[in-house]
Amino acid sequence: MPDIKCNVIIDSCCDLPRAVIDIPGVELLQFPFMLDGEEHFDDMFESLPAREFYNRMRKGAEVSTAQIPMPVITDAFQRAIESGVPTVYLGFTSGLSGNFNTAQMVRDQLVAENPGAELYVVDTHLASIAEGLLVYEAVRQRAKGLTAKELAAWAEEARFFVNELFTLDELEWLRKGGRIPASVAFAGAKLDVKPMLDISMDGKLSLSGVARGRKKGIRQLAEFYKRNAAELGCGSSIVIGSSDCPKDVERLKDELVKIDDTVLFFETSIGPVIGSHVGPGMLAISFMGKDTREDLSVSDRIAKRVRSKE
Repeated sequence: MPDIKCNVIIDSCCDLPRAVIDIPGVELLQFPFMLDGEEHFDDMFESLPAREFYNRMRKGAEVSTAQIPMPVITDAFQRAIESGVPTVYLGFTSGLSGNFNTAQMVRDQLVAENPGAELYVVDTHLASIAEGLLVYEAVRQRAKGLTAKELAAWAEEARFFVNELFTLDELEWLRKGGRIPASVAFAGAKLDVKPMLDISMDGKLSLSGVARGRKKGIRQLAEFYKRNAAELGCGSSIVIGSSDCPKDVERLKDELVKIDDTVLFFETSIGPVIGSHVGPGMLAISFMGKDTREDLSVSDRIAKRVRSKE
């Protein structure tokens, strides 16, 4: 087995089960969140069960989120440098949080103070289970012997092959977070419209379509896999994330098996930070599939070619 040549720092917005990332050489930075005025840290629902968290939201609990405190990031990066082990930080998308920009600033300052230190930071441009899938695969690549520099380069390319799509049970939580206008949330509720959302290539929330009703939304998630999976019938792994809607998870799995009966499921709960903004009933799917850059508009493709010639 190859020697482990680097360590990895990740953050809790990857929404992975704690057991998956609780391994030597992988450090977790926890995002803080407020629940009815009390501060908590996202520990992957170890201290606060997912069911309890989402039930409290259903009952009207006030929730809010914040960035990881700069001293926490600084301490983690400083320890990484002092360890002498090259390290890669895989961060929550800068398109939805200023956290990565803070991490980049801290990294640059520490490396300037410690010439020769190998500390790489990668903006995954992903969130929740899509970020989690990239983290999971990166940890596997680390185990195969990639150096920190190689792993950072791998992640910067692999992020474009992470496909994700999710739907929400209601739009009210996005309205509360200022993500959509109140009029849109009201109209969606009246028409029973379920938004189909993803994360754009620049890491921002993007509306990719709508479904009339929950059942159709679940079918659209399955069809998304059928269109974009790298190869059907080869035992592909699919990450399914949900914010306390287990029956819908089972319905989605049934739909996916109809398409590909060799698929392997990896289920996880949407964490409290992402959950604070989407509310109970989020259902998401993520897998390694087609290059998302293929969806660029014609003008963007031209710009991409021009840049490649520079």
